[in-house]
Amino acid sequence: MKKNYHCILSTSLFCFLTAFSFTSTAQLKDEPAIRAILEKQTKEWNKGNIDGFMETYWNSDSLVFVGTAGPNYGWQKTLENYKKHYPDTAAMGKLNFEILSVKQLSEEYSFVLGKWHLTRTIGDIGGTFTLLFRKIKGKWLIVADHSS
Repeated sequence: MKKNYHCILSTSLFCFLTAFSFTSTAQLKDEPAIRAILEKQTKEWNKGNIDGFMETYWNSDSLVFVGTAGPNYGWQKTLENYKKHYPDTAAMGKLNFEILSVKQLSEEYSFVLGKWHLTRTIGDIGGTFTLLFRKIKGKWLIVADHSS
């Protein structure tokens, strides 16, 4: 009985560690792609290119952006709001992200928590954000953004 217990315990531990290792490997595999998207956003924003910045978002009416005014739906509405609130490079400033965590939730979804900061001649601003990424046709895209 004692040998059987140790065999079951060893097998269970092996299965757990294998599953944990697979999950960690999946996270490691896709995390660089997610971080590269955020680097692209930073680069495009700092060039004053909101259209390029928006290429990282899901171009769909189902995209949701939650800001201080509450939720807005749709890629086009999100683009219009960015252009309204950041009409020129002085308002846009220079963007910096501090990524606090990237968690892959499944093969299809990843969650990012971070801080954003704009250094501007008209006064710095910043806050926190959460992003939900979805892999659509093999490409990671932001499908939900909550920035405050």
